[in-house]
Amino acid sequence: MGSYNVLEPILKDILGMLNPLREDWETRMKVISDLREVVESVESLRGATVEPFGSFVSNLFSRWGDLDISIELSNGSCISSAGKKLKQSLLGDLLRALRQKGGYRRLQFVAHARVPILKFETIHQNISCDISIDNLCGQIKSKFLFWISQIDGRFRDMVLLVKEWAKAHDINNPKTGTFNSYSLSLLVLFHFQTCVPAILPPLKDIYPGNLVDDLKGVRANAERQIAEICAFNIARFSSDKYRKINRSSLAHLFVSFLEKFSGLSLKASELGICPFTGQWEHIRSNTRWLPNNHPLFIEDPFEQPENSARAVSEKNLAKISNAFEMTHFRLTSTNQTRYALLSSLARPYIVQFFGESPVRYANYNNGHRRARPQSHKSVNSPLQAQHQSHNARRENRPNRLISQQSLQQHQSQPVRQINGQVQRIWRPKSDGSQQPSPANFEAEI
Repeated sequence: MGSYNVLEPILKDILGMLNPLREDWETRMKVISDLREVVESVESLRGATVEPFGSFVSNLFSRWGDLDISIELSNGSCISSAGKKLKQSLLGDLLRALRQKGGYRRLQFVAHARVPILKFETIHQNISCDISIDNLCGQIKSKFLFWISQIDGRFRDMVLLVKEWAKAHDINNPKTGTFNSYSLSLLVLFHFQTCVPAILPPLKDIYPGNLVDDLKGVRANAERQIAEICAFNIARFSSDKYRKINRSSLAHLFVSFLEKFSGLSLKASELGICPFTGQWEHIRSNTRWLPNNHPLFIEDPFEQPENSARAVSEKNLAKISNAFEMTHFRLTSTNQTRYALLSSLARPYIVQFFGESPVRYANYNNGHRRARPQSHKSVNSPLQAQHQSHNARRENRPNRLISQQSLQQHQSQPVRQINGQVQRIWRPKSDGSQQPSPANFEAEI
């Protein structure tokens, strides 16, 4: 490639395609609102709440991202979780109600999964949804990733770019034995912890316990305590004036990410990836990981010692490792064309949008055509409304300060500065209804 200056604008162009438009947020809000009406019509789910989580809440989703939703059963103010049989029964009731209501297709009830899930796609919006019951753990993980992304904006950019790259190389599909999107986010997190100087701290420095073990008792109290601990430790890390600052460009970070995980198939037999400690760890000496029957181990830092990469198969680990190696080779080779670089980083229909190749417009939504991508300004997560006024970049420092107060307040019209230009950021408004809004998310925290 000769220079990172060639790669940097290409990555920025891809990001411009991936960042959600206002209409993408509104579409998902409508899906949640419609689902809430269906849930309210099911007798066995009376009193339950419909709460999004996953990349939509962590603000790590692209325009074509799926929507994860948890139906939280009414149990007063205390945290509880329904048994697997009850979850299966309730999702079966919801499945029948969705069929009766209409407007949904590709309904699939995955009853015997580790976490029972009801999958469907909305007909009018073409949004794929995964519905689970009492998935408070998933909600807290999503908020935690959102808080982490506020430390340094490059984390979110890298997650979007890495997920798109993984889709382009067909290694972002747990159904076929490759990465799920959560494990890819943890890989980026680990990269930011282990680059020099580090951009993010080990997660034990943000929350020293096993997060899921502390989800007990009164829900509001448990969530508030977790949020306060995280806010304090993030603020302490961000305000450390003696900490060395990593000013690497996205191009540098992306290439070093590929380099770090090249040869992953060779390392994985002995080493596991631990974002909690921010280190590669020897599997045999880590008793909480034994016995390990998985080809690749990426520990879930919020639910230790679960393996977030348990879906990765032995056969596909070699494919994954090869994708890292070949992309790194191409990006660091000289005399690469823009089209060659784009083809290594994004799927064909995104490459085509830039007019680089006469590739036929591809369909990447389970057989249903999506709208052609548009270049646009990014918008932010509903959670981000609570932080924007407190997250302005300090003078030439890429890290943002999060205070406890910033987890409780928001401005009505936040702005952010990108490449020296101030951009007005759109965010959903609270209208007093039960539709997800900054106010509703603030209450959850």
